[in-house]
Amino acid sequence: KNEMVVSGLQLGNVFVSVQPLLGVEGDPMRLLFERDLTPHPQYCAAYKWMGLPEEKGGAGSQAVIHLGMHGTVEWLPGQPLGNDRQSWSDEMIGALPNIYVYAANNPSESILAKRRGYGTLVSYNVPPYGRAGLYLELANLKDLVSEYRSGEVSSSSSRSDLREAILASCERTGITSDVELPGADLSDEAFDSWIAMVSNYLVELEARLFSSGLHTLGALPTDKELSSYLNAYFNDRLSDDELDSVIDAWHQQEKPPEGNQSIPNFLSWLQAFAEKFTGVDSKSSSDARTHANKKDLLKDEAMEIVDLLGKNVEEIDSIINALDGGYVKPSPGGDLLRDGTSVLPTGRNIHALDPYRMPSAGAWARGGRAAQEIIRQHLEANNGAYPETVAVTLWGLDAIKTRGESIAIVLALVGARPVKEGTGRTVCFELIPLDELGRPRIDILASLSGIFRDSFANVVDLLDDMFERAAMAEESPDMNYIKKHAMELEAGGAERPAARLFSNPPGDYGSMVNEVVGNGDWEESESLGEIWKGRNSYSYGRNEGGGGTRSGTARPDVLDKLLSTTERVVQEIDSVEYGITDIQEYYANTGALKKAAENRKPIDSSTGKAKRVAVSVIEAFGGASDDGTSTIPVRDVEDVLRLEYRSKFLNPKWRDAMLAQGSGGAYEVSQRMTAMVGWAATADVDNFVFDQAAERYALDEDVANKLQKSNPEAFKNVVRRLLEASGRGMWDADEETIEKLKSLYADADDLVEQVASSFG
Repeated sequence: KNEMVVSGLQLGNVFVSVQPLLGVEGDPMRLLFERDLTPHPQYCAAYKWMGLPEEKGGAGSQAVIHLGMHGTVEWLPGQPLGNDRQSWSDEMIGALPNIYVYAANNPSESILAKRRGYGTLVSYNVPPYGRAGLYLELANLKDLVSEYRSGEVSSSSSRSDLREAILASCERTGITSDVELPGADLSDEAFDSWIAMVSNYLVELEARLFSSGLHTLGALPTDKELSSYLNAYFNDRLSDDELDSVIDAWHQQEKPPEGNQSIPNFLSWLQAFAEKFTGVDSKSSSDARTHANKKDLLKDEAMEIVDLLGKNVEEIDSIINALDGGYVKPSPGGDLLRDGTSVLPTGRNIHALDPYRMPSAGAWARGGRAAQEIIRQHLEANNGAYPETVAVTLWGLDAIKTRGESIAIVLALVGARPVKEGTGRTVCFELIPLDELGRPRIDILASLSGIFRDSFANVVDLLDDMFERAAMAEESPDMNYIKKHAMELEAGGAERPAARLFSNPPGDYGSMVNEVVGNGDWEESESLGEIWKGRNSYSYGRNEGGGGTRSGTARPDVLDKLLSTTERVVQEIDSVEYGITDIQEYYANTGALKKAAENRKPIDSSTGKAKRVAVSVIEAFGGASDDGTSTIPVRDVEDVLRLEYRSKFLNPKWRDAMLAQGSGGAYEVSQRMTAMVGWAATADVDNFVFDQAAERYALDEDVANKLQKSNPEAFKNVVRRLLEASGRGMWDADEETIEKLKSLYADADDLVEQVASSFG
């Protein structure tokens, strides 16, 4: 009848559907990023059908629930901050109430769901945490190292054999890439020192956190899951027995009281309420001293966390309440490990922070120390030479969760500091005098995500003003690389030579590199860098377009100059749940930016390749305190890749937790395999990573069967990516392995076709 088809399941008064794909054949994300295109008719039909009353042929929906971050309706072409009648988000949602079930730890993208998708947010919790532990060859290596260091092996021949076994194991597992051997012929003393470093690395790897499986909406955490949250939060400050006692006490507290307890309960509440104001405890002084004991305070905090986690059930309650037209309580979005108990309980309408107070005092302290460490490492690796330009990624998510640490890093590298008025609002970023700074001002290429660009207009304007003043400062270009590069650009005829804040075209989001990698539609890795450059050539700030972030100006010549002088890229990771190997955006932005900079570097005669651009990764979800003394851990991207792959993707514990989640877990495995290819194209992924990935997911018959059964498409993609890596020269695999994978791929392809044909 020439009518559009909207697929889904009708379950009583509820229609369950998968959001239509937003794209066109061969270029699936094109519509998402090109403002002059429109959503295709089937996409529009699905939303129009939902909103139309039944008498007009529609579903007669009274509300829509978008389940899980993030969909596409809030990203459609239109105004960036809020919709007008020409915005496609407004056209699709219209007046239909939108309850958006969103991850609690992503307040950044949730802003778009509110502003452009008209969403009433209901947050859901992150999955429980797990410790990586050591497994297979790594566990064996730990035993070998422990035996060697214990001194129990006395004979020289036995120690020599043990030494050779350790070296062979380290080579097989790639540990020598992380803990480099100081030379070929090691003395006993040098080997003992190296073994100590290997032991320290294994301890760090064993204790590393990861997300164990997926979260079940509205489900009460099990005791094991509660213990995993507490263990990750308190680390070694409370023992396992102490954590178990807290959980047991919580269960006792949850039991229904016997008899009429209303009067004692009221009196207890009244006493606690009074203490909030007086700060005086009515107990005896000896009891007060006992309560002040550090362990008791930690246990109280643990009890509070368990009690809040026990309110996960409110996630479903809040959805029902929203559907009933009720009020969904607000709460800050964030991460328990970084932000503490303020982000709990979930089932809340999450919000972010006041952008006019960024960076916070704590973020300024941590960001400054991170910048110091970045500079120290660069000087050490480059014979004492300072980097002329450092590219810093400014993303909305990590800026919100860290209260502006990435902004603080930019300021510290330039040699500037925030100036706040009496209310605490930041009014400008002033330049620190060079004699006080004691080093050159480092130039910055600020790579802004679309969300940062749109959500933090005030910060963008303040940074733009700072760069303009730095470019005009009465300082020697030898001590001010911003001025040096601005002068060179001005001499070449560039307009706005002080432009340093680059992002996608106005109203657009994303580099499109992950879409190209996902389709396999690329030849040389250099092309991925050029795709990134083409998508990020728009400059923003108070001196661009009509002012603010509503208008950007294409300045590819300025971006090209900054890329040619970039020697290091800086990326923050804000969450245990999502590292650089877990989602596509990291390689599609940070990795592709690295590649774009390398494309403009001279060829190194010793390697025959373009000069390498380093990537400094800062894990901002734990570690150093804000006391101004602790060193912030900064690692090279290749070190972080190996650490993450060992602790998560190659770890049977992580793999089995994902397999237990069925189709969703298989999808997560598949996505990480695609991301591995993306990182191999833009950085370096060790051969052992591909070897073990093939062993863990494709060549293990039991695992392969589980993946195929739960999600045939996901398994097909796993095998496809391994074959692609081999074909592109990323992975040196033997012929026998490749033939097995080809056979598996043919079988997987047949299975997918059978499943597709069974649906018609």
